Amino acid sequence: MSTELIIDVASSEIGIALLEKKKLVELNREKSDPKFSVGDIYLGRVKKIMPGLNAAFIDVGYERDAFLHYLDLGPQFRSLQKFLNAAISRKQKNLSMQKLKREKDIDKNGKINNVLTTGQIVLVQIAKEPISTKGPRLTSEIALAGRNIVLMPFYDKVSVSQKITSEEERKRLRTLLQSIRPNNYGIIVRTVAENKMVKVLDSELRNLVKKWESAFEQLRGNTPPKLVISELNRTAAILRDILNVSFNSIHVNDNNVCNDIKEYISTIAPEKERIVSLYKGTTPIFEKFGVEKQIKTSFGKTVSFKSGAYLIIEHTEALHVIDVNSGNRSKSVNDQETNALEVNLAAVDEITRQLRLRDMGGIIVIDFIDMHSQDNKNKVFERMRILMENDRTKHSILPLSKFGLMQITRQRVRPEMDINTREQCPTCGGTGEISPSILLVERIENSIAEVVDNYQYKNLILRLHPFIEAYITRGWKSIVKKWKKQLGCKIKVFPHSSYDFLEYHLFDTDGKEITP
Repeated sequence: MSTELIIDVASSEIGIALLEKKKLVELNREKSDPKFSVGDIYLGRVKKIMPGLNAAFIDVGYERDAFLHYLDLGPQFRSLQKFLNAAISRKQKNLSMQKLKREKDIDKNGKINNVLTTGQIVLVQIAKEPISTKGPRLTSEIALAGRNIVLMPFYDKVSVSQKITSEEERKRLRTLLQSIRPNNYGIIVRTVAENKMVKVLDSELRNLVKKWESAFEQLRGNTPPKLVISELNRTAAILRDILNVSFNSIHVNDNNVCNDIKEYISTIAPEKERIVSLYKGTTPIFEKFGVEKQIKTSFGKTVSFKSGAYLIIEHTEALHVIDVNSGNRSKSVNDQETNALEVNLAAVDEITRQLRLRDMGGIIVIDFIDMHSQDNKNKVFERMRILMENDRTKHSILPLSKFGLMQITRQRVRPEMDINTREQCPTCGGTGEISPSILLVERIENSIAEVVDNYQYKNLILRLHPFIEAYITRGWKSIVKKWKKQLGCKIKVFPHSSYDFLEYHLFDTDGKEITP
């Protein structure tokens, strides 16, 4: 399966599109200065203890206090707190994790007020980003993720991913990591570590330990809230988690980001560095690789997927509901049961894609077309289970009920991706009144003339809807050629399918938009 990553770098955000077999399966939009991302480690202060919830609210600098439950403290919380207090006060010289005497684990059935006090300084990690009106969800079970391993401070075990099925390989990795594991550190071996040499794993382990301990060296005299260790940006995190042999290209439209990605890949998979390329075309990168069109067709309430069949996707505060409809397929075969099975199996393909694409979390209820055969119901469930194995997010799937409903729970750690595909009326601009459309070409010409007169531009780029682009550029004596001659300015015209019908924008040769 071929996999591509398309990265659109803009001034305010970075768009990251993951394509499998040219089909959009994941879309991320990351702010240029992201805060409170999953994996970030903060120095926080306890603001309020809630005995009834057995939890505490922590100030980590977000507008709303973050939530920390007792069960998320981790058994080794007292050891972490001891090391944190020593790092902040620096009463002892040459502070070392490996020489630290561990404290007794906290009681897994204990109470929050027996462990935390108001005003106490704690080290926490973002487990769930702020969603809607809720602040971040925190944990004190710190985990530093690398490409092949995850470092767990204050643990003393080596665990191997269940997806590595070879018992011989599991034993090799466990023995290898146990032999190089520093004292007071635990390790989780990730699936991609299979068949990796000790040199690679040892180097990554040392880098993660250095990252953890060097952060503590900077804590003396610091007051919360403060970011201690930042998770990788979303692009690097995606590469770290999913880069594999199926990746055949990574396209990015910014030279600095391109170099950063090449440098990062050279450290985790040097043989893949050649697949990174800088996109230099004039057409927007999402437009060039067909991402923009897929965004328009994949988001929204109604999603078509095969031969007239479609999904209705509804979002509520409590859950997500997906209704499968056969559309005009209902008359395509004589056997209703066979038709229902075909539509439901095709729907599973699109639903698994939609879950990843929109990053839908919480409870998802799917209303499939009714089937009488239990074997057919099992086929739908089995197909859903197999396709969901490609989903990196934790999830649980229940078989179809007698009402034809399937329930899925999917971990929600970030706000759901929600893109409004409805466009403002291109003729009235939402006002209900229109100006004569025959004057559009004249308005464009006036805008170009105003820009040329006011800013003395000699080269301009005009982007507009493909239909209008075709109209003004058609023929040997096109409208654009007339403008060039009259205004003394070179004008390059490019179609942009995501624009409204009468929408147009002017840019300079550096891609910066010009407002008349």
